[in-house]
Amino acid sequence: MHLGELLVLKKAVSRAQLDEALARQSEGGGKLGDNLVALGALSQEALDELIAQIPAEPDNLRATGINPLDLLNLLLKHIYTARIETVLSFIDALKLPPHLVQELVNMAVLRELLVAMGGSGATMRYTLSEQGRRWAQDELKASQYVGPAPVSLEAFCDRARLQRISSDQVTFANIHDALTGYYVSDEFIRKIGPALNSGRAMLLYGPPGNGKTTVALSFANVFNRVIYTPYAVMIEGQIMRVYDPSLHVQAKTPGAYGGSEFGGLRREESDARWVPIRRPFVVTGGELTLEMLDLSYDPAAGFYEAPLHIKALGGCFVIDDFGRQLVSPETLLNRWIVPMESRVDYLKLHTGKSFSIPFEALVIFSTNLNPEDLMDQAFLRRLPYKIEVGAPTPENYRAIFDGLAAKLGLELTDEIFSTIIRKIMVERQMPLAAYQPRFIIDQVIAIARFMGTAPCFDEASIGYALDNLQVRQIA
Repeated sequence: MHLGELLVLKKAVSRAQLDEALARQSEGGGKLGDNLVALGALSQEALDELIAQIPAEPDNLRATGINPLDLLNLLLKHIYTARIETVLSFIDALKLPPHLVQELVNMAVLRELLVAMGGSGATMRYTLSEQGRRWAQDELKASQYVGPAPVSLEAFCDRARLQRISSDQVTFANIHDALTGYYVSDEFIRKIGPALNSGRAMLLYGPPGNGKTTVALSFANVFNRVIYTPYAVMIEGQIMRVYDPSLHVQAKTPGAYGGSEFGGLRREESDARWVPIRRPFVVTGGELTLEMLDLSYDPAAGFYEAPLHIKALGGCFVIDDFGRQLVSPETLLNRWIVPMESRVDYLKLHTGKSFSIPFEALVIFSTNLNPEDLMDQAFLRRLPYKIEVGAPTPENYRAIFDGLAAKLGLELTDEIFSTIIRKIMVERQMPLAAYQPRFIIDQVIAIARFMGTAPCFDEASIGYALDNLQVRQIA
């Protein structure tokens, strides 16, 4: 990805500013970055800082941090399994700069593993020799990983520290905008803000149905910085796959910039082995087991899948419905004591070799159970932020109801609202909960659809909806 594109992606400059800088560069030459600074689109300090945050494209094979022989093996596996032939396709497969891929191709030709078939430059075609096919087959028996070239463990750890979530400055306005439509109080935002800024673990607790999960999920909209995650990491000669399209949201620019438009900016390209993503937001619930927090090794495939919390590095890891997991709360909490306090986690390869990774993710426990029943006081002390998500006030309850009803064209009069409150709190002796307005409206719409009438709040529809809020006690 070109650096000019990344600057737009990071919202460092607007597309209009970039177009203006490109036009200025076309007329007078110079580096694109210098033209952006000259136009006042950003300061020299800001440009330097932004460029420093982007993974630099390696200048030579040594700078990849990976043994050239491992890269050669990976190239041969790509050629064998995908039947690709041109240098251009090799570049796309490995995500390495053209001159480094050409160096690997030359190594393979010298070892008589590849045979040139004709063409020139990036369209030069190659095929595996008989020796090359046997080589690729042997490497596939050892590991079936066939993907972009990995980064080193050292580079992965360095970037995890650089991209820690606490490096983002969260403001009251950020949280307020992210929670728009959830009708939370300013007091609640003031409680959440310091917790999000700290990057330390937090506990969201309170009665069910009041939006703990919704609030936790909304935090994904608070952090907008673009960070980078690798396709894979090499550890002691073993591959750990990290990038997960089901969890990681690739950051994309509005519109496309390509070709040589960005040739004048320092450091022409970023390291394509790193994927620009939004800060990850990984949610796990009752299905969580202790094994899911360890490296997953597939003996048949011969490589590892990173655990969920490692895929969440630089973002948030939400343990929803805490206390209802297959693993006991005590066991799960014991697993988290070291990573949460030291900001370092330890993982083990199937060979027995252990290694450490900076644990820079915000862990959020969310539960509707009594926290003191789930953890002892010693662990509660280790959670610096314990935030109750309680029942809505009547005013917030009305605001939720009004907002949802207005979207569906329903009228909620004061009389109807008073009836609902009375039936819930007095007749049924139930507390108010944030989920109830949506539940009641859905029920009113369902019965109107069945009866073939226009949905409206009346005694019969409200009574039907509230009867479904709870079950009757059987004598």
